[in-house]
Parts: sequence; structure tokens; C-alpha cells
Amino acid sequence: MEAKKRRKVRLKAGDEVIVISGREKGKRGAVRFVDKKRDRVVVEGLNKVKRFQRPTQENPKGGVLEMEFGIPISNVMFYDAKTKSGKRVGYLREAGERKRVVRSKKETREIKEKAEK
Repeated sequence: MEAKKRRKVRLKAGDEVIVISGREKGKRGAVRFVDKKRDRVVVEGLNKVKRFQRPTQENPKGGVLEMEFGIPISNVMFYDAKTKSGKRVGYLREAGERKRVVRSKKETREIKEKAEK
């Protein structure tokens, strides 16, 4: 069996994305996790599903857990706050450094990384 060819992932945890197709279309959120193996991203507050948990010794009542599931990478785009729309992300090499940039027809701008908390 051949290995599945993986898509290039240009999104990182912490990036703000907008959903461009599916039932969550038009909604925005921050990327929590990028699953490169399955070509999915987990977005904060989107694509929530309910999982029913059986009673166990640790949790005698059981219950319903609400959790976020992955969205295919092809269904999300990087959200550019300046233009308030989804944009493509790319890389440029300048003076031996690799910089992440937002690409559009008119311009190419560097992405300012958010400070870690």
C-alpha cells in the first residue's frame, strides 16, 4: 500500500483562520493544533461534537463531553486582520532567512508573529 501524499502545511498553532466551506463556513477562530498526518486543523470553538462517556470508577456518573474535532486544511484559510479576509500564506527567502508572508495579487506582506503567552 502506498503512503498518502501529504499536503504542505503553512498554518501554525495560534494563527487566526476563517472557514471557507462546510457547516462552519464564515466563522473564525485560532488554530489549536495542526495534524499533518491527517491533513486537519483543530480550531478553537469550531466543529464541536459530543462524546458520550460511560461511567467509570473515576467518573461514576459518566456524562457528555463536548470537544472540538479537526477540520480539513483545505476548508480553512489564514485570516488577514488588515484586509479582513482569507489570504494565502507563503514563504520568502531574504538574506538567508525564511520569512512567512501573506500573499495577494497586489502585495506580499510579512506576517508578524504573535507573542507567546
